[in-house]
Amino acid sequence: MEKKVTKKEIVKMLLKNNEMDSQDEEELLDLLIDQPISIDVDKQEEAKMTKGDRIADKVSEIAGSWGFILGFSAFLIFWVILNTIILRGDYQIDTYPFILLNLLLSCLAALQAPVIMMSQNRQAAKDSLRNQNDYRTDLKSELILEELYHKMDEILKNQRKILRIIDNEEEEEKGEETKQ
Repeated sequence: MEKKVTKKEIVKMLLKNNEMDSQDEEELLDLLIDQPISIDVDKQEEAKMTKGDRIADKVSEIAGSWGFILGFSAFLIFWVILNTIILRGDYQIDTYPFILLNLLLSCLAALQAPVIMMSQNRQAAKDSLRNQNDYRTDLKSELILEELYHKMDEILKNQRKILRIIDNEEEEEKGEETKQ
């Protein structure tokens, strides 16, 4: 008779190819076998966001939009028209090589880049957490399917035994009827 493979043994077989330390492996085993493991990554991350994280996300959201690009392009065109056509002579704020505009653009880029990077780093951490959650969910689903497979296999074996018993009883009844 086949030896029934336990969930723990299945998990250990699945983890053989992964590089995990024993504590992580035990935590994963406990999670997979005894507890529901699905988590809402977005809610979990939102709960631990700081005010700075929220600001970084908002700045990234605005700076990465078409509205910002079009608005900033309009500002640049306005700046050039203002300083070349509208304001002439002594009234110009920034003359032709537009050094002040260059300074403003450099300052904006210097401040905007780290804020966007903070937001991207948080997003990468959230994606990593989501990937870990997906892996655990997939692993648990695989375990459940394996267990269902074993149960179905056992049901089929029992069904075959029952059919053999019924066939034997029918043959015995036919044999008794022919004798009479």
